[in-house]
Amino acid sequence: MSQQNVSKPPSRLVVVSASLPLGLMVIANKWVLSSTAAPLFFLFAQLIIAVLLFIISHLLGLFTVPFTLDAATCKGMAPLVCVNVLGLSFNNYCLKYVDASFYQVARGLVLPTTVLLSYLFLASRPSLRVLFSCGIVTAGFFIGILLDDYSTSPTTSVSAASPTSTYSNSIGITFGLLSSITTASSAVIIKQSLNIVGGNTLHLAWYSNLLSAVVLIPIVFLVGEGPEIQKLLFEDGAGWATFLWGTLLTGLFGFLICIAGFLSIKVTSPITHMVSSAVRGVVVTLLGVWFFQEIITTGRAASIMTILTGSIYYTWVKNEEANRKDAETGRTNGPYERTSLEDMERGKKVVP
Repeated sequence: MSQQNVSKPPSRLVVVSASLPLGLMVIANKWVLSSTAAPLFFLFAQLIIAVLLFIISHLLGLFTVPFTLDAATCKGMAPLVCVNVLGLSFNNYCLKYVDASFYQVARGLVLPTTVLLSYLFLASRPSLRVLFSCGIVTAGFFIGILLDDYSTSPTTSVSAASPTSTYSNSIGITFGLLSSITTASSAVIIKQSLNIVGGNTLHLAWYSNLLSAVVLIPIVFLVGEGPEIQKLLFEDGAGWATFLWGTLLTGLFGFLICIAGFLSIKVTSPITHMVSSAVRGVVVTLLGVWFFQEIITTGRAASIMTILTGSIYYTWVKNEEANRKDAETGRTNGPYERTSLEDMERGKKVVP
């Protein structure tokens, strides 16, 4: 009985810690991206904040990160860094062109794409129930695409029916699709990249943030953001204040999400992890309505609920399949065992 009481609070804490920061981060991102034409420079600044927080945490003894970097590590991390830079860039561009409350819909194909790539590259054959859950999620995505106006915020400078707005909406949806592909790819690549750092997910996050920031430096100027950066730093005082505060907030939230995601994967069951994801979707939607006066249309609400339903059903199915497999192999402790943060930091396997 005492063991149950000890295990429940961390799960609830992880759900809250993973949900609220990400919801606030999406809103803060939208706030900054609505006032700047340099989304990649914004991303670079966010990564620098996260890197600095990793270093501070190391100096305070919260956890350790390696300060050595060799050619083998860079080469091994290259696929993950490439996908990470592309994915985060697509995320920012997507959020720049769609409402915050529509962001989850625009990126709604993450789950089906992940299942497809896992089948193609990891030989993970999905069951019929998994395919059915992916079908629900896909239906939710198309409900949002076909029945929603995409932009319902009164702060939008052009009307939702104008050609310019329609073009922007199409761009946002396109970046959402690209973001779904890169996010799904990262889920596959992470499994391989963990071997580079001895299975230590904190070290993987450290190298990923650090190397992604380095890679972004030339890209920022190649896409032509140099003049906008100069204007932001030396001419636009109000824009710089928004950019600075937004960068500090989202950099902090990004760091917390990294740690919370680490704990969510290692300490909680997938059911709790998916509840956290569902809560995040609701939080982002409500905050979008609150901060930007966005209107939740019937199509948007139906789309979000359908995507969440399919995602939760998928996680329930995967949990049931894992429990059935454990029962067949004679395991009695269940597939998700608690372990200490110190063991996780050293890369100790939680599930044999």
